[in-house]
Amino acid sequence: MEGGAAPLLPDSILFEIFLYLDYTDVVAAGQACRQWHAVAQDEVLWKQLFYRYYRIPRDIPRHPAAVSWYAEFQRLYDTIPCVEVETLKEHTDQVLHLSFAHSGYLFASCSKDATVKIWSNDLQVSLLHSASMKKYNWSYTQFSQFNADDSLLLVSGVFMGPLTSLSGEIAVFSLEDFALLSRVRNKPYDVFGCWLNETNLISGNLHRIGYLTSCSVLWLSNAFQGVESENMNVVKRLFKIQNLNASTIRTVMVADCGRHGSPDPLPSYGEGGEDDAGSCPKVISLCSDSEEEEEKSLAKPSQKAVWEAGTEGAPAPEKEATAKHGLSRFLADIMEGHGRPVATELEMETKVARLLARNRTKPPEPNLVSAEGGHKKYLIFTTGCLTYSPHQIGIKQILPHQMTTAGPVLGEERHSEKFFDSLDHVIDVHGHIIGMGLSPDHRYLYFNSRAWPQDCVISDPLQPPPIAEEIDLHVLDLKTLKETKRVLKAHRAYTPSDEFFFIFLDVSRDFVASGAEDHHGYIWDRHYDICLAKLRHDDVVNSVAFSPVEQELLLTASDDSTIKVWRSPRTMRLFPGQKPRSRKHHFFWAASQRP
Repeated sequence: MEGGAAPLLPDSILFEIFLYLDYTDVVAAGQACRQWHAVAQDEVLWKQLFYRYYRIPRDIPRHPAAVSWYAEFQRLYDTIPCVEVETLKEHTDQVLHLSFAHSGYLFASCSKDATVKIWSNDLQVSLLHSASMKKYNWSYTQFSQFNADDSLLLVSGVFMGPLTSLSGEIAVFSLEDFALLSRVRNKPYDVFGCWLNETNLISGNLHRIGYLTSCSVLWLSNAFQGVESENMNVVKRLFKIQNLNASTIRTVMVADCGRHGSPDPLPSYGEGGEDDAGSCPKVISLCSDSEEEEEKSLAKPSQKAVWEAGTEGAPAPEKEATAKHGLSRFLADIMEGHGRPVATELEMETKVARLLARNRTKPPEPNLVSAEGGHKKYLIFTTGCLTYSPHQIGIKQILPHQMTTAGPVLGEERHSEKFFDSLDHVIDVHGHIIGMGLSPDHRYLYFNSRAWPQDCVISDPLQPPPIAEEIDLHVLDLKTLKETKRVLKAHRAYTPSDEFFFIFLDVSRDFVASGAEDHHGYIWDRHYDICLAKLRHDDVVNSVAFSPVEQELLLTASDDSTIKVWRSPRTMRLFPGQKPRSRKHHFFWAASQRP
């Protein structure tokens, strides 16, 4: 000690102290002490602290938009919406879904109490309107979506009826006077429905063909059909798709390629690592060579020759007749014991359905992946071909002439009724898909799944494999149809394999959030793939929603009948009038994760 000055601590000791201080304490110390101030400006130190504190693998580079390690540490620490500022208790039953208007000023909530509530989003949230759907025989509301100009609200619900009922309905409300404009049937109800553009919405219908076989018809409806002229075509069929093994199309959404804003995909570091073995989705064609060979092997060589040579280049009626003839011979040989026996009656139905549809399915659209996005729109939904639980993601391009209800009326489309539409691409997840969400630029699809055992074989489509409790969060680049990042993990679900449970996730510019059945909501950073916050509820968290104009504001909805409002620590300093309901935030959770 010279001249009575305090001795300087080695920087290594200061670094260790850093690790056990709150970020705000470090900043405050830097303002009070010259040595602390010098250390607090050291970029090398902040880089070491950044990787160690957030436990980020060293092979992941710094975010390309970051100006310094200090600023990046500050971003992850200070801008996460993890401070609870408000709890909304106006719903009287489980809250199932949340959605923001594009302006960020309004949001809507759906609940098991059969109401849809519309809220204004200011510094303090207030309830603007509540509409009960019980008078329309709805059991509950389950989903909502604002149209592009925030003038209309789509609300999806479930009809009252037996537990086995699949019937639902979509209602459209005007946000000017909250008037009900139209109602559209929706079956199964977990199609949910979505907007294609400002005035047209997509719904579904299900037609049974056999015990395990059905077809899903997706319809385009005009939101103003109740007030349009009776001479106007307000409903138009989009697609008719065959379903096998008791599966159906669910959870439809529209991806607009014209919104792609990222010049390059997210970094693909960690892809194909040991931790991800068996978890990466597989891109397959619905009419792959392997599937054709499998089905052709059911017949004798002479039947295969009839199938391959007899239909090549033939007109559609002749191809259909040849297909029927081949199917008749195939069935006759099985009955006589000449063909390979079918294990069960249910398997027989699936094989016959595939053969019947072989020459009744239109070919997929070419160049889905390689073509430039432009103004293309893709319809994305969950589906399956092995069991009724949704385990595949289907992608179908929506052509320009299909984006309006104008055109031929339904009676003029009868010539195409006998044909099915093929899917342009199918992503096989090998697990139960329980949630999907698009990035703001519609470039990336995030989806939750619960994996099946790696080597499982499905012998009965009505008995799906057991699913993992751990939820995997995948990221799919819709431009290349490839998974771009390693699977994100942290949250869990406990619903058994034979039940459905959908968890709505949401994606902002920098973050992705999801609910879970473990009574928490979770927030990850999209660049570093790390879980940054764990948001507590008293029951299952069903839905999360970022404000589209302020990602430091997040809503969570739960089976505990509440909606919680979360803001970032930075926002709390900017608006000190807001009092946090909880002093816990991600710092304490992150600190508890350290070894």
